[in-house]
Amino acid sequence: MSTTRPYPPGDRDPEPEAAAEVPQGRQVRRLSFDGESAVVPLARDFTRQALYAWGWLPAASADRRAVTEDVLLVVSELVTNACLHADGPDQLWIACDNKVIRVEVSDRGTGQPAPRTPHRAGRPGGHGMFIVQRLCLDWGVVRAPGVTGKTVWAELGAPV
Repeated sequence: MSTTRPYPPGDRDPEPEAAAEVPQGRQVRRLSFDGESAVVPLARDFTRQALYAWGWLPAASADRRAVTEDVLLVVSELVTNACLHADGPDQLWIACDNKVIRVEVSDRGTGQPAPRTPHRAGRPGGHGMFIVQRLCLDWGVVRAPGVTGKTVWAELGAPV
């Protein structure tokens, strides 16, 4: 499923200014890509560190390991899409609570991400948003009125 909204979904609280203001049970991390190179491995490493800090890693079971690998893959796909279609990402924002991890990648691109249809598994390229769609509970795009760019977000279920 994909959703385009002119505003953030209602289930997301305003972004906290500091970690001390994060509601209990919700963890938030933000990474700016300003002036950075090799942003895909940087985003994966940043996300992996967050997953360790939040207790998702090291994974205690195969199911937990699969969920953390899905999160890392979704981060890679969203950041790669920003690199390929929007002159690179501006920011990665990840948050988790006991039920959901939310990944957001902001960029200055004007395009609309969508899975290619029909999906052709044997062909190179064009699989990123198809992968995101298959792995996530939901995903979509948020645009702020009067501002160039967008935020592509994806939500995955937290491991049990």
